[in-house]
Amino acid sequence: MLTFLGFAMIAAFLVLIMMKKMSPIAALVLIPALFCVFAGKGAHLGDYVIDGVGKLAPTAAMLMFAIVYFGVMIDVGLFDPIVRGILRFCKADPVRVVVGTAVLAAIVSLDGDGSTTFMITVSAMYPLYKRLGLSLVVMTGVAATANGVMNTLPWGGPTARAATALKLDASDIFVPMIPALAVGLLFVFGLAYVLGLKERRRVGTLVMPGETAEPAEERLLVATATATATATGSTATGSTATGSAAPAKPSVPTSRTGGGSDSGTDPDSDSDSAAHEDGFQGLDPRRPTLRPRLYWFNAGLTVALLTAMITELLPIPVLFVLAAALALTVNFPHMPDQKARIAAHADNVLNVAGMVFAAAVFTGVLSGTGMVKHMADWLVAVVPEGMGPHMALVTGLLSLPLTYFMSNDGFYFGVLPVLAEAGAAHGVSPLEIARASLVGQALHMSSPLVPAVYVLVGMAKVEFGDHTRFTVKWAALTSLVVLGAGMLFGII
Repeated sequence: MLTFLGFAMIAAFLVLIMMKKMSPIAALVLIPALFCVFAGKGAHLGDYVIDGVGKLAPTAAMLMFAIVYFGVMIDVGLFDPIVRGILRFCKADPVRVVVGTAVLAAIVSLDGDGSTTFMITVSAMYPLYKRLGLSLVVMTGVAATANGVMNTLPWGGPTARAATALKLDASDIFVPMIPALAVGLLFVFGLAYVLGLKERRRVGTLVMPGETAEPAEERLLVATATATATATGSTATGSTATGSAAPAKPSVPTSRTGGGSDSGTDPDSDSDSAAHEDGFQGLDPRRPTLRPRLYWFNAGLTVALLTAMITELLPIPVLFVLAAALALTVNFPHMPDQKARIAAHADNVLNVAGMVFAAAVFTGVLSGTGMVKHMADWLVAVVPEGMGPHMALVTGLLSLPLTYFMSNDGFYFGVLPVLAEAGAAHGVSPLEIARASLVGQALHMSSPLVPAVYVLVGMAKVEFGDHTRFTVKWAALTSLVVLGAGMLFGII
């Protein structure tokens, strides 16, 4: 009964948000509450929710202060050189833009934290996607999938969890997996190239008069700056910049070659609400919040923060609380300026924190009622006896749905030991089981139970349902490519 209710609850949630019948926050709260009553455990709903909130509170705190910190770093211009570098590579070509998104997300993912990866990637690429009229779900899908492959880094979380659960050395799990993960990352880059070709055919290539007058990337920066500078001057509420997002058109005339509509809609859907916005936010090179004299201080602070995260000097929420407070104090010593920066990013903070605490209801009910345990036990039980010698392959295949519908903690500490025990009975090494368990991470990073994905879709102004519908198939295919490469190389 609990197995059926668990699958039904997840299916109801996904269907409702993908059909846009409910908002993610409402669905994350109301659907599990209803199914908790169906399970006959409505009297314990409060206990389940409080338990879920308690477990996710540190994550919510981390995300709140991470948004403030990286929002301030974006405001003061720390990432402007990255934007210019990406623009030089992209040259207003949709193919290069989408490939550049994948490359940037993969590089920034080296910090091991999905939230910061998405904040930096979206902040750098969002203005360019809006300027060229590209699909924003292509950006979120490519970024999430690239980050999912890189999430297997030992300090990213899943590898450490697998090592802890099976009492193995993390390097013994990760290092042999590098060739398979490299193939997965190359597949993401290839996928980005194909999606970029589709976008090029759809919208064409941006062409501006005076082609020899100045480089393409400089024209794009000027166009972006003009659009933001001629707006009403109100403070942007997103994390990308402080320039206005009013629908003022840039004074630089533009035209397109080839392609059709430049609405930026989901190429697989007609309902990408983010694509119908009139304006866009850009990194205005003349915005008043820039602090060029403090550039190296901010760069050093960010490097120190990432180093402390990797070395686990302090808990990550504590690091971001301290870093955000220090960044605000040094860059904006006057109280009104600090309040303005906090207010500028309050919208994103509220949306993400609200989503995390709503997800706490979902995960609390799943765990508290015992649904997640029954679901995992059922999936393990339905594995045919003849598949015992192939438990590594079974583990890899099961990692896709299980890490999508469960938290990493639930999968690695609850399910993986059972799979490893079943594999050991048939002579399959725990190391193979552990490596196979990592292949589902490309899909996991778009799970509704991953708080970082709400940072991604929130900053990109993409509906979660649109992101899910577009991304899941490509992320699942990427995971299967990693699994296939692992088997081909004899790693799994």
